[in-house]
Amino acid sequence: MQVTKMANLRWAFQCGSWVPTQAEWALAAQCVQPEEKERIGRFVFKKDAKSAMVGRLLLRKAIADTLHIPYNDIRLARTEKGKPYLTNAVPANFARFNFNISHQGDWAVLAAEPTRQVGVDVMKIELSRGNKSVTEFLDTFQRQFTVQEMRTIKAPLTEKGQLAMFYRHWCLKESYVKALGIGIGFTLQRLDFRINTHDLSTETIVQDTQVLVDNESDESWIFEETCLDQDHCVVTACKCDKQCNRKEITGHRPCHPFVVQTINTLLSGAQTQSGEDIQYWERFCEKLEQPTGR
Repeated sequence: MQVTKMANLRWAFQCGSWVPTQAEWALAAQCVQPEEKERIGRFVFKKDAKSAMVGRLLLRKAIADTLHIPYNDIRLARTEKGKPYLTNAVPANFARFNFNISHQGDWAVLAAEPTRQVGVDVMKIELSRGNKSVTEFLDTFQRQFTVQEMRTIKAPLTEKGQLAMFYRHWCLKESYVKALGIGIGFTLQRLDFRINTHDLSTETIVQDTQVLVDNESDESWIFEETCLDQDHCVVTACKCDKQCNRKEITGHRPCHPFVVQTINTLLSGAQTQSGEDIQYWERFCEKLEQPTGR
């Protein structure tokens, strides 16, 4: 098996603006594993089905392009905590090949690393349904954040600024948890993030945020923070080797901006695993795009 030297992948797809044609949706459904196709078909809304479908296509494209495993031979499974992983045998020098996906709001994202544990999380900066005010919304999450974090979250003078800082902290915590693959059950208040650069933008990647775990500083983590647009923040968490520390790596480790993919690029080189299913397309068309009132 020929393996190309792998770059650190950062890919993004704007699901919110994707209106699938019949040909696109039918081909996408044929290119994922049957059990994943079935799972995606159970989503009530188009928005969620599209995000889940794109997530699987991102994974398969990254694995096929990087490890050169034949597309039809790629087999993905999930851990008990729901983290996807590759079941295929890989070359010894890629034994630690690691990837993660996230989809929320209008975007789906993928991060992959050749040797380091990686987790990624994207969030749309908006007030969730059912909350009358930003203050009320933030108060419901008191148990998830430390006193210092809540102070930082509420420091901006505008509600939009407070929401942005909240979701930034949320992405930091989720990316850490997803990198470890520990999922639900981890007490998020054990993590205490210290923000050093307060503003994020689409033009820069911040990586000077530090984390305390159980009140002890952990310098082995790098957090790459940026915005995909003015309404979405994304964080990639990378666990460095034990002999490295954050201060040594931050200065020279390259940061990778998210490369926006199209449906054509995701499906290029894809191979079908099943026949065309007209009813699958028809059922998709019957769904609402998203819950009413949003």
